[in-house]
Amino acid sequence: MSMEITAWNALYNARHAQDDDRPFSRETLRRIGRFARPHRTALTWFLLLSVVLALLAVATPVLAGRVVNAISDQAETRVVVTLALLIAGIAVAEAAIGLLARWLSARIGEGLILDLRTAVFDHVQRMPIAFFTRTRTGALVSRLNSDVIGAQRAFSDTLSGVLSNLVMLLLALGVMLSISWQITLLTLLLLPVFVLPARRMGRRLARLSREAANHNAVMSTQMTERFSAPGATLVKLYGRPAEESEAFAVRARRVRDIGIRSAMVQMVFVTALTLVSALALALVYGVGGFYALRDDLDPGAVVSLAMLLTRLYAPLTSLASARVEVMSALVSFQRVFEVLDLRPLIQERPDARPVPAGPVAISFDGVDFGYPAPDKVSLASLEEVATLDSRGGEQVLHDVSFTAEAGQLVALVGSSGAGKSTIAQLATRLYDTDRGSVRVGGVDVRDLGAASLRRTVGMVTQDGHLFHDTIGANLRLAAPDADDARLWDALRKARLETLVAALPDGLDTVVGERGYRLSGGERQRLTIARLLLAQPRVVILDEATAHLDATSEAAVQEALAEALAGRTSVVIAHRLSTVRAADQILVVEAGRIVERGTHDELLAAGGRYLELHRTQFGDPAAAGDEPAAPAATPAAPVP
Repeated sequence: MSMEITAWNALYNARHAQDDDRPFSRETLRRIGRFARPHRTALTWFLLLSVVLALLAVATPVLAGRVVNAISDQAETRVVVTLALLIAGIAVAEAAIGLLARWLSARIGEGLILDLRTAVFDHVQRMPIAFFTRTRTGALVSRLNSDVIGAQRAFSDTLSGVLSNLVMLLLALGVMLSISWQITLLTLLLLPVFVLPARRMGRRLARLSREAANHNAVMSTQMTERFSAPGATLVKLYGRPAEESEAFAVRARRVRDIGIRSAMVQMVFVTALTLVSALALALVYGVGGFYALRDDLDPGAVVSLAMLLTRLYAPLTSLASARVEVMSALVSFQRVFEVLDLRPLIQERPDARPVPAGPVAISFDGVDFGYPAPDKVSLASLEEVATLDSRGGEQVLHDVSFTAEAGQLVALVGSSGAGKSTIAQLATRLYDTDRGSVRVGGVDVRDLGAASLRRTVGMVTQDGHLFHDTIGANLRLAAPDADDARLWDALRKARLETLVAALPDGLDTVVGERGYRLSGGERQRLTIARLLLAQPRVVILDEATAHLDATSEAAVQEALAEALAGRTSVVIAHRLSTVRAADQILVVEAGRIVERGTHDELLAAGGRYLELHRTQFGDPAAAGDEPAAPAATPAAPVP
């Protein structure tokens, strides 16, 4: 390896290192060992091959020196040819072993990436919704990408590099000292000029790289937010394009300036080290040639010393930055372990039961609940803040009790922020209660299997979220094995069959990010079609028509009538007209159920429900003129 390549490698490793002052416990190292254990056989062979490569790298200069001596001594042709064949054999062996070592390195590294990524991905999926509401998506994705890859480098690069460089250094130094200790000591005098700038320049480049990465991250966030459909709409409505452009340009110019400085620092460093290595080589040839002319040294020894010089400087330069590389890998591992150490609040019991067969009732019994504090569900580094918000943990629900019998429709109404959506999230076990219980089919949801609960309880939220995928793929999220006939049947019941059939690609039409290529009503009906495919026995609607116009609401209500038919239903409604025919209406205020009854009973009671009704409709006498919503019409329970 030439000095120039060595210098570039040293700069690259230092530039991409993440230094950190946090202490690393033995437990961290043990956990790294547990991830490495499945790859221990391949790792052992990889390290052994790295040592063999280091041995072969030192053998070639020694043989080259013997060739020169054989030529100088006018030895037999057979001797020179034999030595040349040995050098060729070593080159072939190096190539073959190098390929095998690279294959093992890739297998270990990619296997570790797979293990870490799947571990983090599976763990994150078990986190509560509060985790996702607080975490910046980009920071979380970074843990699955850059940090996982940084951890992988500990095995595929750093570990083998330290071992092979140490072996090569000791062998090269030993051989050089045995050839000429005087010349070896003279070359060692130049090492500080070579090694110390590598460390200093590396740190400087690392700081510049981190600053550039921070600016790039901010620009990426700005682009992600502004280039999404809702973000672009907000900027066009309220934004100031000139100021947005200037803020982006300031950071872009700073990244440009950093790039220029980094390029010049790298070039100056590489040029200086190449010059130092040339001076060292000149020293070897000058002093070695002087000794050779005096017959104190063989000509071949001079050639061997010159070739061994790179085998001495290259590993020393790499080992000088080894600590930074090791610490960088440990930082990456620790950042991954930080996510894995966040304990999911929802734990499935080993003896979890399925939901009992038959009609299903859902009941709340003395439920108290408060959203978890930030330190229970998040990390400051994932929120990209210095410290976590200390607020949180306040009680939201107080002694909530009610039952939706099998086949009944229960409506939740009340002011915004009263706790209605929280009740829905507890019913689907997105969170667990602090006190009391939520029962589905007479069984506490904490005793039920997650898969069985998902099949039993279906929910439609008010945002009608869709993935950036085809209509068919979004529908099959609820029923992966559904054929096209089932999809079209669900679309027909959701009043979308005609629309989708008219699209050029039909079920293969891509709906766009968050489904923004469809209207609000179309998105909502598509989520209802997805619910119909799932065929849950319990349906929860969280203000499914809250943001729709009258025409879209009418179409969605017709689709909801299909979704609710024969099922136990809990409907959160802002418009009271949609729940007039409910079997029971619960009025929720400040986390408490303050009233319950039918529409007529609550109007007659003259309480909070009457106030809500007057706010929407004025004189309650007009209530009899309002048509009941089809979605609120109960039907016989499904078996």
